[in-house]
Amino acid sequence: MQSLFKEIRRNPLLWLLAVVPIVLVSERAMPEAHTVLFVLAVLAIVPLAALLSHATEAVAVKTGDAVGGLLNATLGNLTELIIAVTALHAGQYLLVKASIAGAIVTNALFMLGASFLLGGLRYHVQEYNRAGGRLYSALLLMATVALLAPSAVADLVHGEVLTQKLSVGLAVLLIVAYGLGLVFSLHTHKEIFASEEHGEAEAHWPIGLAVGTLLVVTVLVALVSEIFVESVQKAAETFGMSPAFVGFIIVSLVGAAAEMAVAFSAARKNRLDMSVSIALGSASQIALFVAPVLVLLSYVVGPAPMNLQFWPGSVSMVMISAVMATFITNSGRSAWFIGVLLVFIYAIFAMTLYLVPPAVQGPG
Repeated sequence: MQSLFKEIRRNPLLWLLAVVPIVLVSERAMPEAHTVLFVLAVLAIVPLAALLSHATEAVAVKTGDAVGGLLNATLGNLTELIIAVTALHAGQYLLVKASIAGAIVTNALFMLGASFLLGGLRYHVQEYNRAGGRLYSALLLMATVALLAPSAVADLVHGEVLTQKLSVGLAVLLIVAYGLGLVFSLHTHKEIFASEEHGEAEAHWPIGLAVGTLLVVTVLVALVSEIFVESVQKAAETFGMSPAFVGFIIVSLVGAAAEMAVAFSAARKNRLDMSVSIALGSASQIALFVAPVLVLLSYVVGPAPMNLQFWPGSVSMVMISAVMATFITNSGRSAWFIGVLLVFIYAIFAMTLYLVPPAVQGPG
């Protein structure tokens, strides 16, 4: 436990853990105060996500590259997955789909762009292994095509059943593609994706503490996420935000806060391989793993099955993000202005979605 307390004292972000019991008690004491509960839930999820990320990293280090990579793949976006599953159970499909699309765009544009900007302010030009960027960008492009397909044939295919069958088939294909991508990058061709060693070995938690923290924090994230989803609709109306904007921007930024902290810190230390891997790796995880898993889980936890038919604007934003990530990472070099461009594109998307929210879609 000393390692845990030491990490909490060292990391100011984890000081927000004090909000967790406050939001749990507040939900019991004043369940109708949706705006207050929404703000407290957001503040509570951020440190829980950071703690979850740290525990996952410690477990991954102890289990070796192959198993560790699989753990990072399945647990790296656990915060977003739990929030999405909670919203799925509540039948808020627009929020679920907005959080999926928003997480992809946030990671591919904002996290990557801010990493380039922060690193570029300290170093004139930074270089990184472009093989990893190419792989993640290619996976992201393929996933975007899969997300585009149901929307593209929506006018041709009449009936929810056919759209749902197409979505299930695409979900299975995406999960298989992601699994093969893991085999390719972690086993058969792992030497291509090896990054430069920096010799800054960090002390990780004991495996028992890491697993225990992982279990406890997962439960807490689930409890806080339920409060978040229950309060988000009323709070969004108070702040003048649509559920799509909340899912696309707020949920994405909150869920990725811990990963962003690591990516930004790595960029400032000239370890851009790590920043690119976190940003684009997380985006491809969401597109190829989280999104299809949510489609399959909707048959179990949702009031009705969810499909992969996103509103056209979100698919366009995801496609632009994937193309930009592919174009930017092709050179293997970056400077601060490249980061500015990516962040500005993200700001354009956020502004557009806030002022012109998408029309409400039917179930699924």
